[in-house]
Amino acid sequence: MALKKIGSIAVVLSLTGALLAGCGSSDEKATSENGAEIVKVALSDEVNPPFLYTDDKNDPVGYDIDYLKEVEKKLDGKYEFDYQFGEEEGNLIGVSTNKFDFAINWFFKNPEREAKFLYGNPEYGYSMTALITRKDTNDIKTFEDLKGKKLAPMAPSGGLRTILNSYNEKNPKTAVEIETIEHPSNADNLKGLVAGKYDAVFLNVSTFDAIQKELNLDIKVGGIVSKEPVHIVYNKKNEELQKAINEATKELEKEGTLSKLAEKWFDVDFFQDLNYINQEQYKFNSK
Repeated sequence: MALKKIGSIAVVLSLTGALLAGCGSSDEKATSENGAEIVKVALSDEVNPPFLYTDDKNDPVGYDIDYLKEVEKKLDGKYEFDYQFGEEEGNLIGVSTNKFDFAINWFFKNPEREAKFLYGNPEYGYSMTALITRKDTNDIKTFEDLKGKKLAPMAPSGGLRTILNSYNEKNPKTAVEIETIEHPSNADNLKGLVAGKYDAVFLNVSTFDAIQKELNLDIKVGGIVSKEPVHIVYNKKNEELQKAINEATKELEKEGTLSKLAEKWFDVDFFQDLNYINQEQYKFNSK
């Protein structure tokens, strides 16, 4: 499924079929006809399969949505989720002003956001990052293997750059040389890899998978190098909701439900360690 941009006008989706009771102030909680509290959930319109995208009816699907459906079951009728698409930064502003109760879509922790929001604890999944190589390359699986090799250029900021900067600080002897470019094109970088301009490209696995489905290049996942926790982001007033979803998430992980969802959407259980994930990496290269 190619990446899609849903229109700039936010589309309210009432997936639960809930009826809002009364209009009240933003601090008053609406309830459904069944007495459940309506929880306003912000989804990013910059969709990111397989975490979140839309089907041919423009309904949200993916790992995030399946996870939230399982959480609703655990909450046993106390809450019902009502989804709204919007621009990601606008969604975070909406969470901070209590327009939304929480936002979900591939959010990582950082100090600036932790000062403003509550984070889900534990994480509900992981973003896997990988070194992408040509199919005839077998000696690049880890950051250490990049010594003397050419990595495709990267943006000066962002999650991927943070991961590499952290690695370089901890491993100065095998530090990765990083060429900086303001707005790198992942597709162009992957084409440059095929052409021999670069020896590897550092990408999120889901980003690689989406681009590769369109371009079908002669490349592969050389190695999964990290798994970064992803979290729900809550308004700070929603401690009770956060705690309820935290407990539901713990139960879902303990029962193996989240592992099954990871297998369904990512073809690998990313709750396992990196050694296991890399043993299973052939699944990424068989698509």
